Amino acid sequence: MENIFYFALPSIAIIFFVFLLSTFTVKQHTAVIIERFGKFQNVRHAGLQFKIPFIDKVAEKFSLKIQQLDVHIETKTKENIFVTLTISVQFKVSKDNVYDAYYNMENPYEQISAYVTNIVRAEIPKLNLDEVFENKDEIAVIVNDSLSEKINAFGYDVINTLTTDVDPDIHVKNAMNRINAADLEKSAAEYEAETLQINILAKARAESESRRLESQWVANQRLEVAKSLTESLNLLGKSGINSTEASALLMITQHYDTLQSMSNNGAPVSMPTSPQESKEMINKMMAESFTKSEKTNEVTQDDSRKIIKFPNQKEEKDLGFYSNQL
Repeated sequence: MENIFYFALPSIAIIFFVFLLSTFTVKQHTAVIIERFGKFQNVRHAGLQFKIPFIDKVAEKFSLKIQQLDVHIETKTKENIFVTLTISVQFKVSKDNVYDAYYNMENPYEQISAYVTNIVRAEIPKLNLDEVFENKDEIAVIVNDSLSEKINAFGYDVINTLTTDVDPDIHVKNAMNRINAADLEKSAAEYEAETLQINILAKARAESESRRLESQWVANQRLEVAKSLTESLNLLGKSGINSTEASALLMITQHYDTLQSMSNNGAPVSMPTSPQESKEMINKMMAESFTKSEKTNEVTQDDSRKIIKFPNQKEEKDLGFYSNQL
């Protein structure tokens, strides 16, 4: 019995070795092409598979997962600006067209890159640089549709196409940055000018309103002073003092009030010390008062002058009345 086992052992080993050579496994999302003496036999998919040892062989394994190819294309726009675009093509081998993918396309990555480059260089020269940035999605759609028509026949399906980057020449980018910076500075200067204009207008309005109120206050003050003077003149007229004497008296009173106000504010005031100087100063003030009064009371109809008298007013006295009182 033992002798039979020893004789059968080599046969068992040979059979086991042949079994190992005739079986193989295919991973999920993978396709395998089997050739027999160099001729296409069939396509095997995921699971345990069998082949004839030394006759059938695994020619190629294809991943059925989605792959991505990034194609960098340098081209120029309508305005002759050179720009580099990065087109990302997401594709996969069609499960039903593995034969075409293996036997009809030798180097799929290079061929897909060539197709994408040709499509992009036919479309970008129709657009300006700004339009290239604005129409990135439209460019990707054009590339996707055109590429699908070309490589579907070779067993590849285009899943999606993206324009991931638009990179102009470095000199163009610097010029664009300077233009944008200048536009921003211009906008900032315009805003600053508008702000300054608003501030100036507001300040002018405030100053105008302040002057208007000040003028109104001065006018009201003068009106009150005029009313007070009128009342004082009326009272003096009722007491028998004529208008000239009353005007002189008020002038002297205001003169001394002004001097007192100046002295209260700390301003130096020079006053006459001799009676003769005081008498001359009063006569001069009264003479100026009379002159102004006569000019104010001119009557243009007959070129005559008159002095307005108070009720019960007596005849005017000589100007020496006040000077003799000092």
